[in-house]
Amino acid sequence: MFHSGAVKNCLKISKDVSALRDWVEVESDSSNILKRPDLHRMMEMVAQKLRLMGGTVELVDIGEQELPDGQTLALPKVVTAKFGTDTNKHTVCVYGHVDVQPAKLEDGWATDPYNLTDINGNLYGRGASDNKAPVLAWIHAVEAYQTLNMELPVNVKFVIEGMEETGSNGLDAMILAQRDTFFSDVDYIIISDCGWLRNCYFYAEVEGPKQDLHSGVYGGTVIEPMTDLIGILDTLISPSGKILVPGIREAVAPLTDEEWKLYQDIQFDMDNYKNKIGVSQLMYSNKVDLLAHMWRYPTVSIHGIEGAFSDPGTKTVIPAKVTAKFSIRQVPNMDPAMVKKQVTDYLQSVFAKRKSPNKLKVTMVIGAKPWLADPQHPLYEAGKAAVKRVFDVDPDLIREGGTIPIAKTFEDVTGKSIIMMPIGGFDDGLHSQNEKISRYNYIEGTKLFIAYLYEVSQIKKTTV
Repeated sequence: MFHSGAVKNCLKISKDVSALRDWVEVESDSSNILKRPDLHRMMEMVAQKLRLMGGTVELVDIGEQELPDGQTLALPKVVTAKFGTDTNKHTVCVYGHVDVQPAKLEDGWATDPYNLTDINGNLYGRGASDNKAPVLAWIHAVEAYQTLNMELPVNVKFVIEGMEETGSNGLDAMILAQRDTFFSDVDYIIISDCGWLRNCYFYAEVEGPKQDLHSGVYGGTVIEPMTDLIGILDTLISPSGKILVPGIREAVAPLTDEEWKLYQDIQFDMDNYKNKIGVSQLMYSNKVDLLAHMWRYPTVSIHGIEGAFSDPGTKTVIPAKVTAKFSIRQVPNMDPAMVKKQVTDYLQSVFAKRKSPNKLKVTMVIGAKPWLADPQHPLYEAGKAAVKRVFDVDPDLIREGGTIPIAKTFEDVTGKSIIMMPIGGFDDGLHSQNEKISRYNYIEGTKLFIAYLYEVSQIKKTTV
């Protein structure tokens, strides 16, 4: 029988946000090589917390990262841990990450991004929602059972990495290497992270003069790399959101009647959504179209231009080399290798028509495969039961455009069933300024994880 004491006990653990404060304080930005020592320290902190709980913990060396200039840098070790070895119980593996996106106060944060700040019940800080609080909530769920001297209803394993925000470098190989060891007895994999797009991330670099030039002296005499770059970027997507790269839209799995009904039945307030993100108009005017394009259709997003002048003030410069960074969300049935070829060929053809003497180089730096679950699996029935137990509502089953790159690898390599179970809110500001997680979500989310471990234990072995 389910014991509610573990759920009640999580209040004491989760109300103490000191662990989250300590974790947020670490600038574990995986995209900044200068922060790599902080990232190594972050992984040690995770390992130490799990060791203090009595887990069998390892810091797995996953090798080195090759930098664009040819240098190599040690990747942060992956933390693995296990609690319980009862062969009569199911074994679940919880995946999470503790690296974060870049954040600076001058980006527009209202508070120091690396100092967890409580404002009106919201806990603000980089990584608070993506993904440090969810990782801690899972750890607190195990702690709650331990504190009450209750047996865990299932064996629990953890895989915590430090490179998710930049493509999970080295993790694919680690999963493959440990398929028949660490993952051999795992029945289910649980992911509580919705932070990184399942996408193909590109650099488009246009290079011209050998050095930056003064626009007052050289303007009008050279074909400027920035002009070329802006010109080709404008050919990626139409003002109405239509992707213009040939072959992209044709590869998408068709929308079924069942999926249409799923979106139609979901409770979603478009006006509230619009107000939350601060826009006067959305790309689509009805709920089904909006949710479908949020969750199940590809999109192009242009993220920035490196080499361009972006500091405050004025600078009359013609950049010699500029690099655009953009991504294309991957959905079933898209193949990243094919998308790479389609985008590269298309941009090269567009660039050729400009007859520019400058040079274009297109590189795909991340190619994450799409992943789609079976919501009829008993793992999801257990999730529904846990949500009902804690929140007394029936959950919506949604598709999400922001998941993680490694989900497909877990499925392909281990053959295990996977569930996505986030606890953050859609307005948490993942990857944006003023990222936060609410205390309510943090506490109730921990309760959800406690209840879910019990519900998974009730799945019959014959359904595995």
